[in-house]
Amino acid sequence: MSQDLRKLFKLENASEDLKMKKDHTKRFKDKLNKAIPVQKNPYTHSWKIAASFLILISVGLFTYNQTNKEDNIEATIVDSENPVNEDDKISLGNLSPDLKKIEDYYQVNINLELSQLDISNDNKVLVDSYMYRLSELHTEYQKLNEELNTIGPNDQLISALINNLQLRLQLLQKLRTKLNELKSTKNETIII
Repeated sequence: MSQDLRKLFKLENASEDLKMKKDHTKRFKDKLNKAIPVQKNPYTHSWKIAASFLILISVGLFTYNQTNKEDNIEATIVDSENPVNEDDKISLGNLSPDLKKIEDYYQVNINLELSQLDISNDNKVLVDSYMYRLSELHTEYQKLNEELNTIGPNDQLISALINNLQLRLQLLQKLRTKLNELKSTKNETIII
């Protein structure tokens, strides 16, 4: 009794003439639309219009911003004959946002190191010698800033300014370690 169903269907299809009538799909779609009418969203057209306006406004704002960015770029011209006003001075932080971050980082850490110094009569000579070297580095930094304003920015000046800040921070860190060593040796002598 077991028969292969595939063979039976093939035989049946071959024996019968199974052609659809003309316009069968059209009549089927008509019946389907009558049974389940297609509901059109009345807001579809207005959504398309709103979306196109949003795209146009976005493109317009983008191009407006791009043209304004190009117009806002100002050329910095250094006049070596006329003295530079205090407001017009260029500093490391004015050149680029990355350089401003670097300058701020070192300035904050230098100030932090200075605020954490524990100065006493025992270490006053050591601190004074480091402070003298620090003041020399600070005056050198001011000279480099003046040179930056007279000559204009270049890679050598920028790296010299950054190196100066690094040296000042390293100097203060060495001072802190020296003070800690001095304090620990003082504590050891008291214990003994």
